[in-house]
Amino acid sequence: MPMTPFMEKFPDLGRRETRSLLVTPGNDLPAGEYGYIEFYCNESGCDCRRVTILVLRPETGWSKVWATIGYGWESPDFYKQWSAASDPVEMQGPCVDPFNAQTQYSPVLLDLFRIVLQSPDYVERLKRHYRMFRDAVDRGAGLRGSLKANRIENKRKRLRDPRRRRRYAR
Repeated sequence: MPMTPFMEKFPDLGRRETRSLLVTPGNDLPAGEYGYIEFYCNESGCDCRRVTILVLRPETGWSKVWATIGYGWESPDFYKQWSAASDPVEMQGPCVDPFNAQTQYSPVLLDLFRIVLQSPDYVERLKRHYRMFRDAVDRGAGLRGSLKANRIENKRKRLRDPRRRRRYAR
């Protein structure tokens, strides 16, 4: 499932509502800020009700992934029905994503994420962001998927093709 940052579709809201933590010296983590960046599935029609969180830091240019955390807020029964191929226990709740980038600090960052999840407001924010993101993906897929939209877009591409212009320019 292709994951896309929430900030890509909602840049202003994403910047305002991204959760970050400030870690002081003397803890199990290097001191500094840690941003919990939300990624959602960009596949049309998907209803996984999950978020992937990349933990990044400004001190490393927001490019080094310190942890990848998966979080599903529905019940194991929901995930059992949603995907017979996946273990519903692994889909539900927060966990370190075994298929993506991790560091030695990932377990500590997961524990901090569990503490952040104790805020019902944050969980509701994730659900709201998920619904907004899914609505945007599904609206975009409906427009791109229509035959008329595809014909119009293909015609525009042909007309803008520089090879076509050179061939007929005299």
